[in-house]
Amino acid sequence: MELHVRYVGDDDPAKCTARRLAQFDLVTLHRRDRNLPHGILLDPFADRALSPADRDASDLLVAVDCSWRHADEAQFRRPGIHRALPFLVAANPVNYGRPFALTTLEALVAALWILGEPEQARTVAAAENWGETFLTLNEEPLARYAAAADSTAVVAIQDDYLADEEKSSSEL
Repeated sequence: MELHVRYVGDDDPAKCTARRLAQFDLVTLHRRDRNLPHGILLDPFADRALSPADRDASDLLVAVDCSWRHADEAQFRRPGIHRALPFLVAANPVNYGRPFALTTLEALVAALWILGEPEQARTVAAAENWGETFLTLNEEPLARYAAAADSTAVVAIQDDYLADEEKSSSEL
């Protein structure tokens, strides 16, 4: 799959996984919307979850690289097929263990895996020394999401994980 990133540039450049991926020629960075192609846009505010059924919609994956502190719906108002990633746990050093707090690298890796591109997902993950840890931490949910028929099934799987998380938290 072709990988594109709209680079907003509002986070620490030394920790920016999108810039790292661009250094390895694994993504194309876009500093302006003008040349950003339309494809499947990873959007945490989207109404539908990414699923294997989206594979036929586009061979182009687009992420927006911006600080979580500044992320709002306006950052994601771009043309494309908007899809949210389901429940996954971050492995990056800043947000390790936090659900949904993924870096651009983690989001692209997860999306590639769900869309049936595990080899490309591993290649992208290898750009950071903790990338494989992300795959290990999320091995079971990624496998289940990748086997789901559609967005509804992905959400049902996610609901199972969220219920388990809630149960674990209440037992502490």
